[in-house]
Amino acid sequence: MSGKEVMSVSTKGINFLKQVEALRTEPYDDATGEEINNWTRGATIGYGHLIPNNEWEKYKDGIDEDKAEKLLKTDLKPFERVVRRNVTKELDQSQFDALVILAFNIGKSGLRTSSVLKILNGNPGQANYNSLEAAWKAYNRNHTGKVNEGLKNRRRAELKIYNRGNYKVW
Repeated sequence: MSGKEVMSVSTKGINFLKQVEALRTEPYDDATGEEINNWTRGATIGYGHLIPNNEWEKYKDGIDEDKAEKLLKTDLKPFERVVRRNVTKELDQSQFDALVILAFNIGKSGLRTSSVLKILNGNPGQANYNSLEAAWKAYNRNHTGKVNEGLKNRRRAELKIYNRGNYKVW
């Protein structure tokens, strides 16, 4: 078993995500940031935890910071797995963290089908971009397709983690 198979997000990676996602102890609509009293698609709580309709009752009255941190660590597991299973090159800790953070934002299938993954795995001819940086920065649009400054900042920060091990939030 290689180190990549047992790798998980570091404390630095979790702390970065906590800063970027920002703690919200009451349910809110991820698209608008407004608190909500009824389930809607995009209902979110904690550090970016999407609330499925069948879990609304569990979260509708809010959570505390400890529960939010536990939720984040649980939520990261499938994203850690998708990086471990799909990236064929050896990664150092900061590269692994950056990829998990990216996948957490764009989704597991988003990462699996991304030009980022194609370039990392040595298949640049199949990618839509000519560099890892360009492919990574392409994920700068919100759910409506509009370029979003927050996402542009996040992509730049993720690339600093990937390239330099710099976990500074903009």
